[in-house]
Amino acid sequence: MDATTEVRVPMVEEAQATGRVAELYAEIKQATGLPFVPDMFRLTSSRPDLLEAVVAGYKGMYLGGVLPRQTRELISAWTSKVNQCPYCVGTHNFFFRAFGGPEETAKAVETASGVDELPVDERTRVLLRLVTKVSREAYKITEEDWRVAGEAGWSREELLEAFFTASMFNFITRMVDGLGLGYSVAASRVSQQPVSQQPVSQQAAPGGGDR
Repeated sequence: MDATTEVRVPMVEEAQATGRVAELYAEIKQATGLPFVPDMFRLTSSRPDLLEAVVAGYKGMYLGGVLPRQTRELISAWTSKVNQCPYCVGTHNFFFRAFGGPEETAKAVETASGVDELPVDERTRVLLRLVTKVSREAYKITEEDWRVAGEAGWSREELLEAFFTASMFNFITRMVDGLGLGYSVAASRVSQQPVSQQPVSQQAAPGGGDR
């Protein structure tokens, strides 16, 4: 194990992983399509039981589902922005772009102070306003909020998936920030990867999924 000067917990290096941790690391690389295990997962690597829960949450957010993967990544990146976690913004802007998201939108996520500053359509703005409320004041979400989202064309199944993703990212950003990993975009090895110019369907799609 090694601990950096920034991260407050020990993290198991891939070359040193054995047993259940090694198995989970292999699952993570298969699920993300990356050649390495992102450090977000490694935060819990000294506790395989906790790492297993984080991997299950990741798969629940991104493998399969009814929302397009690009939409789920936008929710992840925007929730990370709302929670002021540069590490997670960088990571999920990478995946957003890898799944066909416009560079203009990814850059706007980094700097926007509100949903209305994002170059997205009004239907998407309705969804992002709702998931912003999940992060900032979930207890104030009303039936009217759900009615507006439904009228914008979002089904209850899609909204459940959006809420699950935003809620998971409230957990992830707090863990990443609290344990010392989320202080900058540069800390994200994922954000430093080149985004392939090939269509996602023709490449080993980062993060799996079929959308």
